[in-house]
Amino acid sequence: MKQDERSQVQSKSFGEVAENYDRYRPGPPGDAVEWLLPANATDVLDVGAGTGGLTRQLVTRVPHVRAVEPDARMREVLEERLAGVEVMDGRGEEIPADDASFDAVFMSSAWHWVDEERAVPEMARVLRPGGRLALLWSGPDRSIDWVKSLFWGGMPVTAEVDEAWRATRRTRHEVNLGENSPFGEPEAKLFHWTIPMSRDEALGLVGTFSVAITMDGEQREHYETGISDFLRQEVSVSADGTFEMPMRCISWRANLR
Repeated sequence: MKQDERSQVQSKSFGEVAENYDRYRPGPPGDAVEWLLPANATDVLDVGAGTGGLTRQLVTRVPHVRAVEPDARMREVLEERLAGVEVMDGRGEEIPADDASFDAVFMSSAWHWVDEERAVPEMARVLRPGGRLALLWSGPDRSIDWVKSLFWGGMPVTAEVDEAWRATRRTRHEVNLGENSPFGEPEAKLFHWTIPMSRDEALGLVGTFSVAITMDGEQREHYETGISDFLRQEVSVSADGTFEMPMRCISWRANLR
């Protein structure tokens, strides 16, 4: 996607909350990783790896994983949590890898931050013949009304606002491979699951998204108060103090021609 001034700020904001990002952001489901991973892959890139939510899944399945992340603050947490994993500075448009050196390139909840015109040929460059571009967007299922309200600061969402929001979200999950794409026909699959979460953990999770991170102090305080009130009044917890957070993972894959 082409980035405007606000989205450029948002894309660089996650390092400000790197510790919380690692603590509160769940990784993608194993079923999605298995569906995306090519059979017999030995070398895989995790580009835009963040603090390693996806990397943790890949290193249990593939002999060699290289995690690539442009933010030094996110890389520092990743290296602390996953000692021994190969971690490098880089981005989707400039990948630190030789030509035809990897079986798959993964990006988790990051494709919407890249310049596709530059990233698509760069992904193709580092892939071996028949290699795979694997993309996923994983997080709370905001197609569910109460989850949507949670991310709107505990406020009800009107039909008009909802439609505008949905249109914007759809563009975040689109992949434009361009004319004369080096990749074959893509496939997509949707995964659903739930995660037990306390109200405090839910508040922490919402705070790791770029919209919240880039709020000013007063705006963020108001936003968090609304979320806390909503969680207390609208979300019932079990005896152990948790509730089931609905999750969704949009998964997309295409092989190099």
